[in-house]
Amino acid sequence: MKRLTAAVTACAMLLCSGCTSAQVVQSRKVRKEITLSWWGNDARNEYTLAAVQEFEALYPEIKVNCSYSEWSGYEARSRVRMISDTEADVMQVNFSWLSEYSPDGTGYYDLEQLDPDKLDLTVFTDNALSYGRMNGTLNAVPIAMNAQTVYINKTVYDSYGLALPETWDELFAAAKVMQKDGVYPISCGSKSMWLYLIAYAEQSSGRRFLDENGKLGFTKDDFQCMIEMYVRLIGENVTPQVEYYERLNLGDGTYAGTVAWVSDAVNYMGDAIANGYEIIPVNYTALTPERSGEGWYAKPATMYAVSKNTEHPEESALLLDFLLNSEEMAMLQGVEKGIPLSSAAREVLEGENMLQGVQYDASQKMESYEDLGEMQPLLENSALIDLFVEDCNKALYEKADAAAAAAEVYHAYREAG
Repeated sequence: MKRLTAAVTACAMLLCSGCTSAQVVQSRKVRKEITLSWWGNDARNEYTLAAVQEFEALYPEIKVNCSYSEWSGYEARSRVRMISDTEADVMQVNFSWLSEYSPDGTGYYDLEQLDPDKLDLTVFTDNALSYGRMNGTLNAVPIAMNAQTVYINKTVYDSYGLALPETWDELFAAAKVMQKDGVYPISCGSKSMWLYLIAYAEQSSGRRFLDENGKLGFTKDDFQCMIEMYVRLIGENVTPQVEYYERLNLGDGTYAGTVAWVSDAVNYMGDAIANGYEIIPVNYTALTPERSGEGWYAKPATMYAVSKNTEHPEESALLLDFLLNSEEMAMLQGVEKGIPLSSAAREVLEGENMLQGVQYDASQKMESYEDLGEMQPLLENSALIDLFVEDCNKALYEKADAAAAAAEVYHAYREAG
């Protein structure tokens, strides 16, 4: 009886204060909670969290719980979550994960089954969406395109009277001039070096890493070509060993260039720019300038997907649309992940004169090449790249000759492919 009296009294007080019965019902409405996960550095985390706050202000009935970390930790946790079906409702995914987790198209939600009034896919070209299709099912939407890019510190090169390098020979020539000061003409992390050497081997042999059927097209000789080139790059001080690669050395000019993704332009070169250096994304390194672009690959910079297990598809669709197409997210993200593929987001950036800077320049450089190969998962297999580096070191430290080291890599890729 006391409980009933208290309830009646509470309702009376609400009515007396001007609340309608609809507002009373609304006040009792439970917010639906969804989850969002992504990887990134501090800057990316900050603007994504700010975007989530704006989304929640637009949709107060939805609460977004966020999970984020650096790439390595995110990749490891995502693997566990995908296997255990505990992934986030909306998640940032890597292009290669579609083949790994959804080879038949059922590993992620079919985005074309979401309400088109909540998720607008018409602002993407068919070609852009094709990157997210598995077995005909739209599993993910790409945010922007990505490719390895050669970033050169023009200020350092100018100080030595050197032109911006376009060929492998020009890098070796630059090393002869710079090495007295401990400066490297170019530098790479493990994956970037692997892909850099893929380009060299494809240019040298005329063979593609993968043939038209998606099978390994390289021979043992091609892997030997890559290993021998790596040993030469290290031996002639063109680049430091990948194990000793220090991104901070880009900021002070000790590394006069690097190879990195379009989407990592600011992450890698931001300190150098802040220190007054002029950074230029140059033509992709080749045997001759006319062959620039041969052996280089492009892929989606990053993608968003929805969990096949989501209990809130409508709310997930609203969040996904906000992340891809909204003015708010476009303004916060800018071109940090590349030039948006969403025409709605791109129009916002054009209108605000935000399509500029090293990230934009790198994107423009990538888009100037029409015949870049399409990145395949085998090219980004981390375990196999680690094996390649190990075998490069065997040759470098004369623990094995290049032919024997190449044979080991070749057989591993044959089994994987």
